[in-house]
Amino acid sequence: MPPAWYRRSVRSTTGWSALPFSRSVRPEYPSTRPCSSGSPVHSPACAEGLGFVTTHASIRAGLCSVTLRGSSADEVIAIAVASGLESIEWGGDVHVPPGDVRTARDVGERTRAAGLEVASLGSYYRCDGDFGPVLSTAEALGAPRVRVWAGTTGSADATAADREHVASQLGNAAAHAADLGLELALEFHRGTLTDTVESTLELLDRSGATNVSCYWQPAIGADDDTALAALAQLAPWLSALHVFSWWPHDERLPLSARESLWTRALDFARALPSVTDALLEFVPGDDLALLPREAAVLRAWLDASE
Repeated sequence: MPPAWYRRSVRSTTGWSALPFSRSVRPEYPSTRPCSSGSPVHSPACAEGLGFVTTHASIRAGLCSVTLRGSSADEVIAIAVASGLESIEWGGDVHVPPGDVRTARDVGERTRAAGLEVASLGSYYRCDGDFGPVLSTAEALGAPRVRVWAGTTGSADATAADREHVASQLGNAAAHAADLGLELALEFHRGTLTDTVESTLELLDRSGATNVSCYWQPAIGADDDTALAALAQLAPWLSALHVFSWWPHDERLPLSARESLWTRALDFARALPSVTDALLEFVPGDDLALLPREAAVLRAWLDASE
């Protein structure tokens, strides 16, 4: 079952509505429960049948700054505005380094001054070592959420000790984040303990944290139905999506190349009140001139799913 923090909701005749103290809402249901309506498990009809709101929530079209690692923060902001985007996940590797509070504060202020929101701090904290510099940076940036990684070992190779260490460190980091009113979100990524749905759910449970969510992105090489099934299983914990089209492996294609996947994924995500952002990550050939086109596709899909 999702942790209690994700079940702070009340049932009404119009769907799930948040209690005053809850910014995020997860309906209470087992993530592996089959869809009783007979609809595919990854369909919006199934989401509604499981108790999700039927009126779709607003998801911001945003950008991961790592897409523009070679650009300055001001250039990232300018491109995001010109592309009609609404939010930015600022990467901790180049634009907002951990511990550089002055830069973080400046970037956050510039982001908001441009009419954009800070979606999150995209940290590379691997649930090991001192989380303090990351946390102080997130606070200065004005980020409501910090993206973290689940260790450095894939689930197939992880030992029991590896799993315990990552879960413990994640729980500790989450406790410190909670003191500042911040959330953490796990990157759903190969080579870590979130490389499968099952391992991700186990980690979320073992961490004991109530302010940890997870991101979703299609697993490399996964076909549409497989990727969407994973999205449905992670639904109670989702807070954002990383949006890109890689196929059949890590070939970077135009976003429209996987329209069948993304239109269904976004429509499903809009039935989840907890999902705040769909964040563009990577463009074909790392050609930044393509970003406005890719952003237009994402915005059109989000508008169509309203």
